[in-house]
Amino acid sequence: MDLTNMGKAAKDAAFELATASTAQKNQALAIIADELEANSAAILAANAKDIELGREAGLTDALLDRLLLNEERLTAIANDVRNVISLNDPVGSEIDSKVLENGMSLSRRRVPLGVVGVIYEARPNVTIDIAALCLKTGNASILRGGKETFFSNMELVKVIQSALAKANLPAASVQYIEKPDRELVSQLLKLDDYVDMIIPRGGAGLHKMCKENSTIPVIIGGFGISHIFVDESADLKKSLNVVENSKVQRPSACNSLDTLLVHEKIAAQFLPMIVERMNDKVTFVTEPKAKALMAQATQIRDAVEGDFDTEWLSYTLGVKVVSDVKDAIDHMRVHNASHSDAIMTNSLENSELFINSVGSAAVYVNASTRFTDGAQFGLGAEVAVSTQKLHARGPMGLEELTSYKWVGKANYLARS
Repeated sequence: MDLTNMGKAAKDAAFELATASTAQKNQALAIIADELEANSAAILAANAKDIELGREAGLTDALLDRLLLNEERLTAIANDVRNVISLNDPVGSEIDSKVLENGMSLSRRRVPLGVVGVIYEARPNVTIDIAALCLKTGNASILRGGKETFFSNMELVKVIQSALAKANLPAASVQYIEKPDRELVSQLLKLDDYVDMIIPRGGAGLHKMCKENSTIPVIIGGFGISHIFVDESADLKKSLNVVENSKVQRPSACNSLDTLLVHEKIAAQFLPMIVERMNDKVTFVTEPKAKALMAQATQIRDAVEGDFDTEWLSYTLGVKVVSDVKDAIDHMRVHNASHSDAIMTNSLENSELFINSVGSAAVYVNASTRFTDGAQFGLGAEVAVSTQKLHARGPMGLEELTSYKWVGKANYLARS
């Protein structure tokens, strides 16, 4: 597979996409949504092969859940694409404008980034999400999914290519690297003549490799330890519901709860409530103070070095008792709070301190960490959840897949 030719084709496609009308782009998206449903049997059969191979390879339940497609999830993916159609096209919109003293009208106008390379692991829905968002914003994309999703992605790419042809858009608008060879990832990271941005969606190892080897700007997406701190002033019954939702609704999601921090003044009351509610599903990984208050837990073990730096992606929850909100914040600073973190509190002072101190992409007061999601934020699908600070932060929707250019208009003006 020649990635240089793939890069050249993507750059040519991006040139055409930059001037494609919103109607033409939306037509392609509508066809993708319809054909996802029309071809559901073939897609689900391919996904079943991936699931079977994943089980044989010993994938964890969390990874298998990420890999799984069913009728409900496929319908949700199609509806996410339709939602992207309904969103305003940011390309061509003005961010701001002004008239200079010399009479020039100067504005900043949103434009596509160009070519976006996305490397992701066992989540076949990402193939459609990225293709849809990149098409809507006039970007060409080069996708590289995980080997675990090979058969699923092959069927999904067929749907995308069919839609591009029917909408008279370049076939190279969305390209997929079929071979699982990691050397091809290294080659993609060096295509700076053609690719404008790299987005890795996966674990810390993938992020590290991309940051160390890419000659293209990289936006890190997905990884981060999510925390909830339950303050002494919190409504404990309501906090219990939020903690449960954050942990067990979909534990394999990157915005699911990893570590629960509890104020020492309410720990003796709250931690037994946690055990009673979640004992049948969750394994608790605790420091000594927390363990002493969770005697009824049947699945519990002592925390060891590295546990509070672990993104569990499963029914495992780290638990720690802290002295106050500042102690909670100090813990989070050390243990990679960068994705989604929340405080349960009725104290305005403590909530503001938490908001201003925690360095995460999304910070919540009295709400579940599970809300960090493009659809939940009203952005449609997302290409990633950025956990860094430059260019984009949090769920990356349409605007985050654009840059801007300066546009100056005048009456044959020359600089004096």
